[in-house]
Amino acid sequence: MFGKKEVSSTSDAKLDLNRIPNHIAIIMDGNGRWAQKRHLPRVAGHKQGMQTVKTVTIAASELGVKVLSLYAFSTENWKRPSSEVNYLMQLPIKFFSTFVPDLVKHNVRVTVMGDITKLPQGTQKAVNDAIADTADCTGMILNFALNYGSRDEIVRATKQIASKVLAGEISTEQINEQLLSENMMSSRLGPFADPDLLIRTSGEERISNFMLWQIAYSELEFTDVYWPDFDRHSLETAIINFQSRHRRYGGLKNN
Repeated sequence: MFGKKEVSSTSDAKLDLNRIPNHIAIIMDGNGRWAQKRHLPRVAGHKQGMQTVKTVTIAASELGVKVLSLYAFSTENWKRPSSEVNYLMQLPIKFFSTFVPDLVKHNVRVTVMGDITKLPQGTQKAVNDAIADTADCTGMILNFALNYGSRDEIVRATKQIASKVLAGEISTEQINEQLLSENMMSSRLGPFADPDLLIRTSGEERISNFMLWQIAYSELEFTDVYWPDFDRHSLETAIINFQSRHRRYGGLKNN
């Protein structure tokens, strides 16, 4: 697969394996509506969505993506009914208990951004165990946003920088974009901290407080497909659309 430059898609366009985006971020939306259309409880959509995470993670890894960031639980999701929140808090436990061996097999390393100290102890343990169990993997990074909100992230980064100024470690003149980026939760992703491509499923066309700083120059892809129905073909289609665009970063030449 990696020896071929192009892979056929159902459309006339071809997937160019030499131009795969390094970092893909996904707002996984539509689990509840997927379930409701099937006259199932909303949690059934979340359960199926967990299977989609597994499918898309392996597909992204095999395609050569360096970082896959998934918006799993936002700081606003606590407003949902407690029964749904409790179910969502159990998903990482179920997910990692069955999927970590596959992650290790595919050389995928787990990282998390967000305040996981606010999560239930069992959820925290599952997340921390997955991070530890995949720490030696050197392939794709699977980056979960858990109890994450971009405005909260920016506030935290600002406070960290302000503390350094007050301590005399830096001057205000040293505050620049690079310093802000270094204090973001995504800084652990190194050179791939900023997504090249942001995908949102389910037909909604908004960012919902996800990586606002990092997506300044990301290509945005909105699809009507609900997350539980999103698959390898859906991912490849989004990448093909990404490859058809010209990223100029505010300039005139294609980079």
